Amino acid sequence: MGQALININGDGAQTLEILFLMTTLSLLPSIMVMMTSFTRIIIILSFLRNAMGVQQLPPNMVLIGISVFLTFFIMSPVIDDISLNAYTPYKNQEISQEQAIERAQVPLRDFMLRQTETGTLNMYAEFAGQELNENVAEIPMKIVVPAFMTTELKRAFVIGFLLFIPFMLIDLIVASTLMSMGMMMLPPAMISLPFKILLFITIDGWNLLFSTIIKGFN
Repeated sequence: MGQALININGDGAQTLEILFLMTTLSLLPSIMVMMTSFTRIIIILSFLRNAMGVQQLPPNMVLIGISVFLTFFIMSPVIDDISLNAYTPYKNQEISQEQAIERAQVPLRDFMLRQTETGTLNMYAEFAGQELNENVAEIPMKIVVPAFMTTELKRAFVIGFLLFIPFMLIDLIVASTLMSMGMMMLPPAMISLPFKILLFITIDGWNLLFSTIIKGFN
């Protein structure tokens, strides 16, 4: 195990580095979910689909694809920063692996802290028995990540609630209209669905939703 392995280029690659790379690759899905904008986006899109009552349209695969590409768009400045200051110097053997990891954490931590509420951050710091100071570089990731995730869930559910209101009003209007006409056996959802879709199309809903999501991370 202590001997060096030979990669396809004929260079020596230490076993620990290969294990670290495999571990990083296995954790990439979790990193994407917990440390990027993906969670907020996928929850908002799921709320929108439920509010409109369109069942499985768009399909889950489409929602995930939209969330992934919006995440890459929102996170592109962070990715570029990591590539320039951490990955490229490490690839050129200018810095060590530990230095690359430390440099990669800086833009990612800054992004998460900009989206994290101070009260939530203080709560996790209190649980961890640590006192926060003004130097954000000294805040450990074990505090930043759960605080960021908690804030993201809260904001996603708030936006989901706001998305439900206009569509719920349409349901109430349709239901009360059908009752006044004595058509109580007719499902209100079947009548209100076209009006919900018409409302969403009229206000250019997709552009409005995506622009609001992107502006929320700026």
